[in-house]
Amino acid sequence: MIVDMLDDRRVELILDAAYVCFTRHGVRRTTMDDIAREAGMSRPTVYLYVRNKEDAFRRLTGRLLDAALAGARIAVNSGEGLADRLAGALQAKLDLTLSVWRDSPAHAAELLGDNVRLSAELLGAYNAALRDLLAGTVRTAFPRVDAVEVAELLLAFTRGLEADLSDPDAPVRRLRHGVALLVAGLNDPQTITQESS
Repeated sequence: MIVDMLDDRRVELILDAAYVCFTRHGVRRTTMDDIAREAGMSRPTVYLYVRNKEDAFRRLTGRLLDAALAGARIAVNSGEGLADRLAGALQAKLDLTLSVWRDSPAHAAELLGDNVRLSAELLGAYNAALRDLLAGTVRTAFPRVDAVEVAELLLAFTRGLEADLSDPDAPVRRLRHGVALLVAGLNDPQTITQESS
């Protein structure tokens, strides 16, 4: 048990080091030597815990996405109203993007891109899980609304906000305002329901 905890801690140190290197140099230019040096370990020791740079990137991506999804789950269970809960869940996604962007403006697109071969599957699973979480939250409040469609709209809106981070305070403010407007629209009887779609 102590050995497992020590192994887990070493993996975390390696992933922390990988994040520093990836944000500093980008994924393509980072080497295993860079990661080992940043982690304060020998390269052979690092290879005991991660197969290669791609494995480190994939595990790091998984860790970041798991943390964002955990934050989204907390938000949907702790907010006051529906708009607050949905905005909180989406803000966990937005905060991840803002954090990587702050840490590495030059390499953020490379680190976060949906088309990154190494993380496409993880990003797809994360987006599906977040969509399902949002849809379940909407469905609870509005059982007759096409909750999956609303969730997809919320995700598309958030991705649009992630595209312009020139003013880091604007996306969160706009997210909260946009979600409030969408939720207000759900109260309109003309809103698309499952029966009409």
